[in-house]
Amino acid sequence: MSQWNRAMEDELVLLLKDWLKHQGRTQADLRRCLRASSTRMPALLEVLEREHRQGGLPKLAARLCAIEADWSRSPSTSIGSESASGEAAEVDPFGQLDLLLQEIRDDSVS
Repeated sequence: MSQWNRAMEDELVLLLKDWLKHQGRTQADLRRCLRASSTRMPALLEVLEREHRQGGLPKLAARLCAIEADWSRSPSTSIGSESASGEAAEVDPFGQLDLLLQEIRDDSVS
């Protein structure tokens, strides 16, 4: 199992920011799902680090995938979830986190 370290944390921050932007969500949305104490990134990372300690990258990725699945079932209320024409943005059923989970599974087999 890979250890939680600064490099992993930095990569996760970039992934989370990109993912939230892609999903049309905010750190506040993620805070609610994670039940973190704050919307600030260090508080969100604290919860995610706890997940990682309990089950490694697979558990962390599974938690984020579950959040993404929950978000795909409920429409985003964040600004930016609609296109310029006013139509709702199409939801990608094969989200970025599913690809991450598959990559982790592939790496663990190798």
